[in-house]
Amino acid sequence: MYFCTFTCYRWLPLFEMTNSYDLVYKWFHYLKSEKQAEVIAYAIMPNHLHCILYFPHDQFDLNKIISNAKRFMAYEVVKHLERLDLHKILYKLQEGLSIRERDKGQKHKVFETSFDAKPIYSESFFHQKFDYIHDNPVKGKWQLVHDFTEYEHSSASFYELGIVKHFEPKHYAALE
Repeated sequence: MYFCTFTCYRWLPLFEMTNSYDLVYKWFHYLKSEKQAEVIAYAIMPNHLHCILYFPHDQFDLNKIISNAKRFMAYEVVKHLERLDLHKILYKLQEGLSIRERDKGQKHKVFETSFDAKPIYSESFFHQKFDYIHDNPVKGKWQLVHDFTEYEHSSASFYELGIVKHFEPKHYAALE
């Protein structure tokens, strides 16, 4: 099990700007159907994603899984930006490319290059990250909702109220 985070380039609120939350849900479905991985908890914020992923088998490459997800989502986010005529943002994303990235044919920098993935070995660490994910929409600068269970793009309502909004995670108590 891993706590994973990746961020839009320069913390731009690209998920919100382009209403691209569905891209993350598509990735979650792909993980379940193609990688036999489970999404245990998540919060898709305006400019970043937190999730806890569970891989029941040892045959997976987390770096490749996250890199492919970011690449797939990046193409779609750029299409949304083009459709919305957000040329200033597209220009910022082009400016963010390194020479090496340009040489490889990349046209936009939609996500920060790195991502964070921490293995979860203890129950206390799991609960710390689980709570952090669900509290994220109501902490610090965000204040996206009054009650964390109201946030539309989080698994909090599933765990606290039994309500599935866009994606049903695998309940951590049901893991093998």
